[in-house]
Amino acid sequence: MKNAFLHGDLTEDIYMRPPAGLFSTPTSAVCKLRRSLYGLKQAPRAWYERFTSVLLQFDFLKSKYDASLFLRKTANGVVFLLVYVDDIVITGTDLALIDQLKQHLQKSFHMKDLGPLTYFLGLEIHAGSHGIFLSQHKYAMDLVAAAGLQHLPPLDTPMEINLKLRKDEGDLLSDPAAYRTLVGSLLYLTHTRPDISFAVQQVSQFMASPRHLHMAAVRRILRYIHGTIRSGLCYPVGTSLDLIAYSDADYAGCSDTRRSITGWCMFLGPALISWKSKKQDRVSKSSTESEYRAMSQACSEIIWLHGLLAELGFQQCTPTPLFADNTSAIHLTANPIFHERTKHIEVDCHFIRDAFAAQTISLPHVSSNLQVADVFTKTLTRN
Repeated sequence: MKNAFLHGDLTEDIYMRPPAGLFSTPTSAVCKLRRSLYGLKQAPRAWYERFTSVLLQFDFLKSKYDASLFLRKTANGVVFLLVYVDDIVITGTDLALIDQLKQHLQKSFHMKDLGPLTYFLGLEIHAGSHGIFLSQHKYAMDLVAAAGLQHLPPLDTPMEINLKLRKDEGDLLSDPAAYRTLVGSLLYLTHTRPDISFAVQQVSQFMASPRHLHMAAVRRILRYIHGTIRSGLCYPVGTSLDLIAYSDADYAGCSDTRRSITGWCMFLGPALISWKSKKQDRVSKSSTESEYRAMSQACSEIIWLHGLLAELGFQQCTPTPLFADNTSAIHLTANPIFHERTKHIEVDCHFIRDAFAAQTISLPHVSSNLQVADVFTKTLTRN
């Protein structure tokens, strides 16, 4: 497997210079814009369409499940290309095709080959014989330093146990900009730090009018990060590529709205690849309903991952187990009869029944003390 990191130049053909003397005197003449200028609203779309057309000419296919992913399969292997604006990651097993692709791109754009992938959009990539390790070590260090907390002792957990933040509790911050900046940065850090997902989800609810208690919670998260600065995600080689999912909910977890908190996570073999901690968009009338809604949202992610993995060449041949710890919600999914207590649940939530009937998923029960997704629904102890 070989990978490469390319950086493209979007400034190609963006300069417009009118002929000498055209605007020397007042005139009503205008210039017709034939190409997109950098900085205009339509520039990103024009760049994406241009880049896509170049790749399609080179027999690459655009993914049906991710607009930024392109792939090409040959007799010698497969090559994947991932693009984010003008930063490009190329990886695959057909080494000759990778070299040809880089030459093809450099003929069409101003490209700079940065070599093997080690740093991408704040993510640090460490590849070795045992697998790949992703972290945001430098990004986290800079974030802690920006908050001025690098000299304080670290903490063991990102939030106090059983802490319930409320929107009207405490005094308003005189300058909410610092709070919004820190929370926005923490949201990006959750790309490699699932352990802070729930805590960041909690503090992100108060961006409109943050208070001193909310800022204290943010500072605690940063002190926890300071003590776990080198944590990240590990993707070992030679392991199973079967998809496994966990789903959980904290009934009426929000003190202000009484909405429940959804948490789910997906593993490809032993490697964590997707997770979510989010407040549900409406109030549930029972813990069974809140768990059922969480399972339905997790099922949507499973179906999307099934399509993406099949496109990458890793077809899931068996139903994906979705582990849940609420037996009533499991029975509700497996039973096609609408009960009196579930008639109010929206029809779109019930699509999980179709996925169960089609054997896209299975629904094994897991005890609450083994529920991995619990970390995305509430504050937990250090262990």
